[in-house]
Amino acid sequence: MTALEDLGRRVQEASRAVARASTATKDAALLTAAGLLVDRAQDVLAANRIDVARAVEAGTTATVVDRLRLDAGRIDSMAAGLRQVAALADPVGEVVDGWTRPNGLRITRVRVPLGVVGIIYENRPNVTSDAAALCVKAGNAAFLRGSSAAISSNKAIAAVLREGFAKAGLPDDAVILVEDTSRESATEFMRLRGLIDCLVPRGGASLVAAILEHATVPYVIDGDGNCHVYVDAAADLDMALAILVNAKTQRPSVCNAAESLLVHQAVAAEFLPRAAAALDGVELVGDAASRRIVAGIGEATAEDFATEFLDLKLSVAVVADLDAAIDHIRRNGSGHTEAIVTGNLSTARRFTAEVDAAAVVVNASTRFTDGEQFGFGAEIGISTQKLHARGPMGLRELTTVKYVVEGDGQVRE
Repeated sequence: MTALEDLGRRVQEASRAVARASTATKDAALLTAAGLLVDRAQDVLAANRIDVARAVEAGTTATVVDRLRLDAGRIDSMAAGLRQVAALADPVGEVVDGWTRPNGLRITRVRVPLGVVGIIYENRPNVTSDAAALCVKAGNAAFLRGSSAAISSNKAIAAVLREGFAKAGLPDDAVILVEDTSRESATEFMRLRGLIDCLVPRGGASLVAAILEHATVPYVIDGDGNCHVYVDAAADLDMALAILVNAKTQRPSVCNAAESLLVHQAVAAEFLPRAAAALDGVELVGDAASRRIVAGIGEATAEDFATEFLDLKLSVAVVADLDAAIDHIRRNGSGHTEAIVTGNLSTARRFTAEVDAAAVVVNASTRFTDGEQFGFGAEIGISTQKLHARGPMGLRELTTVKYVVEGDGQVRE
């Protein structure tokens, strides 16, 4: 048995205890861990400074360093996140539906934990506490594998969580962090079939590609967000401008930020100059039609239209009609979030029916595709696949169902 398999067996054993734990015990564990995280903030920050110094010395970009860096405010936010999850309704044991058959059999479908949820993630040390909290509240054990860049921070945070869980009566192995951050261990982690029940990657395209190539455990892809905003001929252009600016610039480095603008040819001459002026500081690259309207737009390649920039860059295209917009999204979209701005109800209905994405938004920003914004309270990721979860993954998406069949001696003839 390898060291990683040994960790897997330990977390699997702990998962059985977490699955049996009452809501009160799970909530107490999260609240105790939240208090300890605040009490031990200086220890966590000292560990984080090691990671940040190493990243700066290696020439890591400012954006990545910012994702890595913790401060007192971010520690408080992590603790608040633990408390927030504790306050959410427990999905375990929820009766989804039930019925009685003509022969008297009573059948109910009940939510149960997945078991061991593996999370493989990059850079952001807050994911350590966020993921552990969601997994445990949903009755699972959390098997975490972070990046080498954040290893000191992750170890400090995981130690606090383990202590807090144990103080409240859960096994400390309800959360286990893999400290071997080598590429070989990542591949082995993805192949722990029989030990990991569901794997969720939190990272960029290279991590997702590695999952697709190597994983032998069930996984849910938290994929790219090549999100579009389509401004229809019947759009309120003031509304469209506000939505576009928010979707692109409010936080450009996240997966639900807009990466591409499509504009109906009937309003392109009026809308695009306004959009270019409002998006000051955003690099625009576009097709020939958009460049004829706004001279400052650069030339877009086919790759640009298929790229999640995660930066202040936006691809632009003028489309002939709704069909052309839907076709463009079908060819270039990533299945995350697609938005339309229109005052035409039938156009909106066609867009929502025909665009294949986890979330389709009418007359609002793509930035709303988020677990907290949807009212889930928190999320472990946003799934861009169709099984078993799609869209923001909250507590319910960290459970599965079982059928409970009750009878009075019935036998099948």
